[in-house]
Amino acid sequence: MKAMVLTAAGAKRLEPLTRDAPTALPGEILVRVRACGVCRTDLHIVDGELTEGDIPIIPGHEIVGSVEHVGDGVHYFAPGDRVGIPWLGYTDGVCEYCVSGRENLCPNARFTGYTIDGGYAEYTVADARYAFKVPAGYSDAEAAPLLCAGLIGYRSYRMAGNARRIGLYGFGAAAHIIAQLAIYEQRTVCALTSPGDTAAQQLARELGCAWAGPSTEKPPMPLDAAIIFAPVGSLVPTALSTLVPGGVVVCAGIHMTDIPSFPYSLLWKERSVRSVANLTRRDATEFLGLAPRVPVRTHVRTYPLAEANRALDDLRSGRVTGAAVLTI
Repeated sequence: MKAMVLTAAGAKRLEPLTRDAPTALPGEILVRVRACGVCRTDLHIVDGELTEGDIPIIPGHEIVGSVEHVGDGVHYFAPGDRVGIPWLGYTDGVCEYCVSGRENLCPNARFTGYTIDGGYAEYTVADARYAFKVPAGYSDAEAAPLLCAGLIGYRSYRMAGNARRIGLYGFGAAAHIIAQLAIYEQRTVCALTSPGDTAAQQLARELGCAWAGPSTEKPPMPLDAAIIFAPVGSLVPTALSTLVPGGVVVCAGIHMTDIPSFPYSLLWKERSVRSVANLTRRDATEFLGLAPRVPVRTHVRTYPLAEANRALDDLRSGRVTGAAVLTI
């Protein structure tokens, strides 16, 4: 099979290689990949900012494809089913986190495209427990961003609680999905982008955000919550400065630059900062059931598998509005 492979830590580019197709072991499914989203986490892996993964590795964890074969003991899927495969690819099922419904914190977890070969390839295998049927109404490319930008965005959004006015810092793949859900739930959304990113601001307005502007400006209203999708630690005190008492800043990324020191007055009055780690199967079941009812519409830019490096370069340089997706 054809695959785009990270062959050296921090290489910043992938190598096109030919590999044997994998085999589904008991409890696994073999999937023919149809589309795979290009996530900013992939960029952190390729650029060497996330350093605990396996090398060599096939990146990609927003996978949509069709089941080719089911391993022994798999009863929920059958050949021909369309499935999605997300970032969380395995947990032990027995640790204190797994048994208490917090499998996203499992110390023995493994991750698609990081410690398990992912979807920048013609085939991949997945633990059947961590694969999900993809809702109808989406093409393969349109569905791919739902598997991470959607799922981890959804978890981050739920961490904001009952906030009625929400700021989204970094209006990329995740934010453009979650903005639609928040507006559907009659919340007021402000989009805060990199200075000069007028394309993202325009998309935010088209999706119904009440305000869109650069993150260097304050939104025109105090916020109950802010979700930071951009991997920029300096946005934490910036976001805190926009919150009402009791508000929360949710850090949604797996990687972020260091957070600078800031005056305690920004945190006082029961404001809080919290992070989001990975996702759970419950997140996936809830969000994939909810997305078509909104309906969430993903804005995607597609690339062939062989142009994965160009997709990563475009994401790195801020040339992607919405989500980048490889089609295989």
